[in-house]
Order: sequence, then C-alpha cells, then structure tokens
Amino acid sequence: MRVNAWFSSLPPAEQQALLSSSEVATLQAGDCLFRQGDAPDGFCGLNRGRLKASTVREDGKEAILAVIEAGNWFGQTSLTQRLPRMRDVVALDESTIFTVKPQAFEALMKNATFFRAIADLQSIHMNWLYRMVEDVTLHSTRARIARRLLLLAYGDVTMAPQIRREITVSQDTLAMMLGITRQTLALELKAMAAKGAVNLRYGRIEILSKEMLLAFQEYV
Repeated sequence: MRVNAWFSSLPPAEQQALLSSSEVATLQAGDCLFRQGDAPDGFCGLNRGRLKASTVREDGKEAILAVIEAGNWFGQTSLTQRLPRMRDVVALDESTIFTVKPQAFEALMKNATFFRAIADLQSIHMNWLYRMVEDVTLHSTRARIARRLLLLAYGDVTMAPQIRREITVSQDTLAMMLGITRQTLALELKAMAAKGAVNLRYGRIEILSKEMLLAFQEYV
C-alpha cells in the first residue's frame, strides 16, 4: 500500500492505525464490492488486483468511470456525507480489499491528521473527476482518447509519477470509459497507430510516443 502517494504521505502512526482498523476480504473477477444505491459500509483500500468503477443505465449500457489499481483508497465520500454509494465497483481480477467499517472510520476521523488526509484525498478525486468532465465537454474524440491513454499510463486514479509504456485495457473497456462506440475507437486507434503513437495488441495498448499523444490533445 505504501507505493500509493496518498497513503505514503500519512505519518507512520496514521498508516498503522488505518491498516489495523481494516477488515480484509478477497473478491474474484466479476465479484461486486458494492452497487450504486447501497448503504456505505466502509472506506476501502485495494491491496491487490484491479477494480472498475462504473454506472449502468436503465437500458443496460455501462459507462466505466475509472480503473482502480492496487494501493488506492476510495469510498470516503459516501461515508463523510452519509449518502448511498454513487456507482458500482466490481473486481476485474482476483482482488484483496481492506475495508474500514463506518464506526472505525468515524473513530479515525477524530484524529486531526487523518481528517486532513481524507480532505486531501477528496480533493484528489474531485480534481480527477473535473478532468473527466473537461474531456467530454471541451475536446475532440481523438484528443479524449489520447488524454485517457496518458491517464491510464499513469495508473488512472493512481496518478503514478512514472509513465508505463504498456496499458492493460481492452478496446471494449476503453470505449466504455470514453462513452464512444467500439467502432469509433478502433478507427481512431488505427489512425494513431499509423502515425507511430501507439501499438495495438490483444487486450493491451503499447505507448510508443508520449509526445505524439500530447500533441493529439491539442485536437479540437
């Protein structure tokens, strides 16, 4: 968990208190951690595996908002605002989850250092969401694809300091993240590959040129 920037910024005492207050559970791929509308049952940290956060419309169409990687903590908004869960969170791989139950979370929040850390985490998540809104409203399809590929290259919500050259994501999943059709995404990715920006593999996208992806962000 200490590879995560937010968690590693906590003083050692708060790190230990958070982990000691957690219950551990394992999910298999496809298992649901919680559904939209569920009562909040804890503050969660992903120790191993990957999760997806998504919403599903009444017609069954799914929009994937984020891929949550190991090290990330989430779920604080529902607890602090006493609101139902706002989206589904489902395991993409076998995953190990730390969960701090509401009563234990309230006890931790009495610590001023931990309280400020949760406020910081909330700001990190809000800034990430504002970027998603900006992408939808201000950028072309190609620019949105380039921006999301770069975001995924830094671990999506993880926002790691180092870029990874290979992204483990299917084109179906990426299309659902962007809210575009699989066909539109395929055409744009082929065009980006032809220019030497990416290399397309089964279930993976290799970034060949970060500079080209940055240049694609200027498309309107």
